[in-house]
Parts: sequence; structure tokens; C-alpha cells
Amino acid sequence: MKAFFFFGIAGLIIFEIIKVYFIMPFPGSQHDEVIALSYFLFSYRWIFRIVFFILIVVGFSTAWKKSWKWLLILVMLIAIAVCWFFNFKALADKMFLQPVHLVLKNKTENKVNENQQVIAIEINGEAKAYPIEFLTFHHQVQDSIGGKKFIATYCSVCRSGRFFEPVVNGKEEKFRLVGMDHFNAMFEDATTKSWWRQENGKAIAGSLKGTFLPELPCMQLSIKKYFELFPDGLVMQPDSAFKDEFDAEAKYEQGKYSGGLTGTDSSSWQKKSWVVGVTAGKESKVYDWSELKKVRVINDVIGNKNIVLALSSDDKSFIAFERPTSENFHISNDTLFTTTDKYDFAGRNYSAPNEHLKMINAYQEFWHSWNYFHPESKK
Repeated sequence: MKAFFFFGIAGLIIFEIIKVYFIMPFPGSQHDEVIALSYFLFSYRWIFRIVFFILIVVGFSTAWKKSWKWLLILVMLIAIAVCWFFNFKALADKMFLQPVHLVLKNKTENKVNENQQVIAIEINGEAKAYPIEFLTFHHQVQDSIGGKKFIATYCSVCRSGRFFEPVVNGKEEKFRLVGMDHFNAMFEDATTKSWWRQENGKAIAGSLKGTFLPELPCMQLSIKKYFELFPDGLVMQPDSAFKDEFDAEAKYEQGKYSGGLTGTDSSSWQKKSWVVGVTAGKESKVYDWSELKKVRVINDVIGNKNIVLALSSDDKSFIAFERPTSENFHISNDTLFTTTDKYDFAGRNYSAPNEHLKMINAYQEFWHSWNYFHPESKK
């Protein structure tokens, strides 16, 4: 009977560690295909806990009589400490919190440095932007634009920013940060408890496995370029409740970190090198950031679509469009032009303001991330 007690204590400690280990970036935890096991352990956590608790209770009396009492007290304190740490400190949604006060300001009132980068969304002439500095901590910000709800998401370990509609089974949904899979942030919806990848909005565990969240257009720009393109736009301001959590020097977004989970490789096509992935329909291609900085504009064909990818003179803002014809685009002073037309960096025709190039999503990302989630993508 004494063995029941120690088996229950050991089992509880191991279970609480493993349950979190596979969905957080601990050494060796993110390389294997263990999401099904992780989801099973998390879904049935209370059954495991009850079983181990019963074993502890059944064996406690005998263990108390036949073992050193200080040893029993010690192992119980260890079990309590492990349970507390892995449920109240080491879980993603306990470490990275949502804004308490979501405030967005216009150009006149904005306090965020104009050289910092944002992921921005524009729908029907209304624009909002979210600094990467804040999103690397929050991971998601829920907001609305033009009456449409959305979540702005970012994963610093993948260097991936996305906008999604928080709609599951046709209904508006709430999400919490649950952990990560293959170094990419995962969210859990409140109703079905399915787990969703941040990089592509795909449900990878739960009853909705295989389905996708609706994705919205996304631009990555400097704040200066953002206000040039959208002078009436709004920018998220820092929440004073988390001022100590933000990367005030913007070292991450400038690629000044080296090593670790969020460091940057300066050479091309290394795990932590920057790339830009472009998707057009079901096809995608990936481009080296260093090469894009050299040429400024890339004309290409993805699937059956002619595309153009352009980098601003600020070396931060980039955007991609479908080309109306096979004619190549050129860039000068952040103006895109062909032999007959000129467009601003947002794709608006200078001669015909109501004529817009069709934007397609282009994503800056670490090469290891894009390569894993888009293995079919061509260089």
C-alpha cells in the first residue's frame, strides 16, 4: 500500500510536467509530432489527476506509518510546487497576457516611434495597425474594423504576423493562447476547445481538426510608411499595465538578437534567416530577404498569377500585388510603375484613384518556420 502513495506522487509530478512540456519551448519539446498526445493529456487532465490523487490517498496511511515522515512531507511539498508552477506560471496564457486597456491613436496623438514596425489591416478605407513590439508579448489582440471582428496575431519564435476572423462554426469565438507546436503559437477556442495554429489558422487538434480560420489581408510596414499610406489610420498604443514586458529598443524587430528562440541569422537560408513568403491561391513561393533588399522589386509568377513583391526604401515595409498583365513593375521612391501606370505603395493608381492593384498576402518569417509549414513552397 505504501507503494501506491509514492507511485501516485511520482505519477502526478511526471504528468504535470509532460502535459506542459510538449506545448512549450522547452529543450527538445518542439521537434516531434506529439500534438495528438499533448491534446489527449490536456483534455483528460482531470481524470489523470483524480487517479493519481486516489493512489496518494489510498497509500498515505501506510506510508506515514512505515516511512520517514520528513520524507513524505518533502515529496508532498515537491508535488504541490510542481503542480503550482506548471499550472500557474509555465502555461502560455499565464505568461503572455491580453491588453487590459486597448487604445489606438491617430497620427497626431500616436506615441509609438515611427521607425517601429506594425502589422496593419485596411478594410473599406479604414485602417488599424499593431506594433510588433507589443504583439510579441500579447501574441493576440482582439479588435474590430468596419464592423468586422478580427484578431491580430504574432509569434515571435516564427516571426509571423497574421489577421484572422474569430469565427468558428459560423459564430464569433474567443481564443486563449495555449502553447506552441513546432515553435508556432497555438490558440484554443472557448467552445470546442480545438487548438489552432497561428501561422496558418489551421485547427490541428480537437473536433475541428483540419479546418481553418478565415484569414484577412495583412501588411507589414513601418509606422512612418503606414501613416503615409493611411493618414487617417490608427495605431495601437502601449498598455501601461505591461510596459516592462515590451521590447522598448525594438531589438527583436530589427533582427539584433542572436541565438535562442528569437535570434536572427544574418546569412541567407539558415533556420533563423528572414524570408518573405507569398501565397496566391493554393500556390506559394518564398524569397530571401537579403536578396529583396538588393533588388527592391521582384516580378514573378505563382501558379497562374503574375505577382509583384516590393520593398520600401525604409528597408522595413513590404507589400505584394497581383499584376494586371504580364508586364513587369519597377520601383522608384516607393512608387510602383509600368510603362503606362503609376501606383503608390498601397497599390492605388495615381491617375485613377478608384483603381487598385489586388493585394495578396506576403509574410516576413523565419526560414525554419516557413519551410516547415509550407514545405511545397518554391524558392
